[in-house]
Amino acid sequence: MAATAGQISSSLFRDQSCSGSIKSSSSSATSTCSIVSFSSSPSKLLNTNNLSIKSLETKRGHKSSTICSAVILESNSDQMELDITLSPRVNAVKPSKTVAITDQATALVEAGVPVIRLAAGEPDFDTPAVIVEAGINAIREGYTRYTPNAGTFELRTAICKKLKEENGLSYTPDQVVVSNGAKQSILQAVLAVCSPGDEVIIPAPFWVSYPEMARLADATPVILPASISENFLLDPKLLESKLTEKSRLLILCSPSNPTGSVYPKKLLEEIARVVAKHPRLLVLSDEIYEHIIYKPAVHTSFASLPGMWERTLTVNGFSKAFAMTGWRLGYIAGPKHFVAACNKIQSQSTSGASSISQKAAVAALGMGYAGGEAVAHMVKAFRERRDFLVSAFGELDGVKISEPQGAFYLFLDFSYYYGSEVDGFGLIKDSESLCRYFLEQGQVALVPGDAFGDDTCIRISYAASLNTLQAAAERIKKAILALKPPVSV
Repeated sequence: MAATAGQISSSLFRDQSCSGSIKSSSSSATSTCSIVSFSSSPSKLLNTNNLSIKSLETKRGHKSSTICSAVILESNSDQMELDITLSPRVNAVKPSKTVAITDQATALVEAGVPVIRLAAGEPDFDTPAVIVEAGINAIREGYTRYTPNAGTFELRTAICKKLKEENGLSYTPDQVVVSNGAKQSILQAVLAVCSPGDEVIIPAPFWVSYPEMARLADATPVILPASISENFLLDPKLLESKLTEKSRLLILCSPSNPTGSVYPKKLLEEIARVVAKHPRLLVLSDEIYEHIIYKPAVHTSFASLPGMWERTLTVNGFSKAFAMTGWRLGYIAGPKHFVAACNKIQSQSTSGASSISQKAAVAALGMGYAGGEAVAHMVKAFRERRDFLVSAFGELDGVKISEPQGAFYLFLDFSYYYGSEVDGFGLIKDSESLCRYFLEQGQVALVPGDAFGDDTCIRISYAASLNTLQAAAERIKKAILALKPPVSV
């Protein structure tokens, strides 16, 4: 029998810091979470005759919780404990809530529940045919071996040409590293330039992975909130007030995930003037959505601003604009000193990206300025979807909207409905409980704003067909009508 949305929603929105559970036999155990789950007989997994689990303990150290556990292996009269403790660095990191929700919403659909999935940041279009053919030809022609760690010279040269013609940035191939997605490019950059105790400045709302990447580098994420009234754009004065001698990296994302906001050139110039006063401060400019932008908005690369090339690491890729999410290909460009450090990390982790994907990427960059007609067609569809959703949700009482200028996300302020009581559901107190309500009552999967650093909002991805978005909007509206907003006294 198929599961219902309500039956799984608690697992969908629970604390994702635990991958499983072990019940302790001791009532005095202090742990609230465990990190071990056996899907089959433990004795088979560990190849021993007898096995028992000790109760878990939680220890404090290195500014984060260390989860300690032991598996006792019993063989005849001898007893040995196997330490299965995880690194404090790993325990400090939260799993991606967008990935978790997307995966579990997919599982719901596969179980027969008609959930509309608007959580993933993935275009619903097929990869353009010319790119697909380039990948197929690469396989047929035997282009299936390792490439240079930093990427093929052919692709890095094509990237340099694109950056010069479209972004006004001058790089040489040895100042570019191609990786398995822009996410890897960002992580390697953070690891390369941050030392323990450094601060990574992150405007909120932010992409869910930025703070966790900072923590993986033993750096401290410093979150600077931006309001919906300011279109979720960073205030240069706030930035200036928060910078210290520990400030090492400022991360900017334009067009933004999750808000769709685009930084005007004038505002970026104001930010650049603040950055210029701090010799230790570098900037990571995440430009993965640069081609998904709606006129009159215009994209500006931060490295193109006066004095910023030397301190900017520009990250981009092929997943979003070219609908190549599964091809896993991104890149970073910047001063050779920093890029070489990223290349070193990659050489000791994943090594080079897929040879087949790199051939496909060369074809993508050959489609014309900003991706040519194929990308323009996708952007036109995204804009139509955005316009529909802005109009549809603009009809709802209390919902605040900042109209996206790029990307394919709508970040809506639903806090007007917090405090509502729903018969058979309970209290809606925050973005997580509201999204759980939409899943149970409307069977629409969305992402709570708290994952992005703003609990007043929820994120809707409109990387879905217009028909799907129309059905989702109706379900959400119907669920909203059942709410009774709290009365102010």
